[in-house]
Amino acid sequence: MADQVNVYEAKTQLSKLLERVEAGEEIVIARNGRPVARLVPSQRSAQQEPRRLGGLEEKIFYTGHWSDGDEEIADLFHGSAGAEGHEP
Repeated sequence: MADQVNVYEAKTQLSKLLERVEAGEEIVIARNGRPVARLVPSQRSAQQEPRRLGGLEEKIFYTGHWSDGDEEIADLFHGSAGAEGHEP
């Protein structure tokens, strides 16, 4: 069963309550004895595997070249003399 604290205690003891939640406890915050909120561990807790970059590797393929596409935009990007009204 979750431990219940009143709003005043939650405000004054927030750091300690968060430590308890990080340890796996659930805290219910009540106003006038009526539960209004729950403090629960975040889904992304320290116990979870860290986010891995490149998770879509071998799932998304791009067969073109990054600069394929609109020639005017490519000229602006590369600073070509062909871009009208734009300095390189």
